[in-house]
Amino acid sequence: MTEAAELPPAPEQAHAIFGDRFADAVRYAELLADAGVRRGLIGPREVPRLWERHLLNCAVLSDVVPQGVSVCDVGSGAGLPGIPLALARPDLRITLLEPLLRRTTFLEEVVMLLGLDNVTVVRGRAEEMIGHLPPVDVVTARAVAPLDRLAGWGLPLLRPHGEMLAIKGDTAEEELKAARAALSKLGAVETSVVLAGVGVMDPPSTVVRVLVGESPGGVRAATRRAKAARANRPEKGGRRRR
Repeated sequence: MTEAAELPPAPEQAHAIFGDRFADAVRYAELLADAGVRRGLIGPREVPRLWERHLLNCAVLSDVVPQGVSVCDVGSGAGLPGIPLALARPDLRITLLEPLLRRTTFLEEVVMLLGLDNVTVVRGRAEEMIGHLPPVDVVTARAVAPLDRLAGWGLPLLRPHGEMLAIKGDTAEEELKAARAALSKLGAVETSVVLAGVGVMDPPSTVVRVLVGESPGGVRAATRRAKAARANRPEKGGRRRR
């Protein structure tokens, strides 16, 4: 059995990014390095670079998220980027959406231990949540799937004129170019690649931004939302349809 890697001290910029929640960010890093590794949520080789590659890389997404909006973090996994974003931006209302039980169990423990009143954990697949979760202003994601597939899961969860922010790497421009036709069918009206954390992170985080119009997710998502609305509509006598 190999010895667990040691978590390095928090870099100086973490104080500026997390502000009053810096101590909670340190606690979250410790939980990832301990329980996160033991439960197979993060690889042991990631521990020495947890701060730069994971926590700060995700927290700087706060640079491009509007004030006071609702956010759904799709495929949240061990809470990246949702939990660092929640720590950096207590004004946001964040849902961590994750299908696997062992991950949602960890997320619920983290939310409770850190006292994250602005975070809700939901177990489920994004494609099954259309019409069942309230539409959000922003969908976030990191290392979940190729952009076209991710958009098929994330865009239908948005309200009209909402946006998806996907943290990507050096291939962001290529992925966006390859996915443009699919994004258009899913209701996207504007796409771009933006940098978050400029002057704080080196390199900054590369984020694909996808804005939707009046029909988030396109025709198929609209059909699913209508079907879910009919299923949830009470029948005469107050009972819901089954």
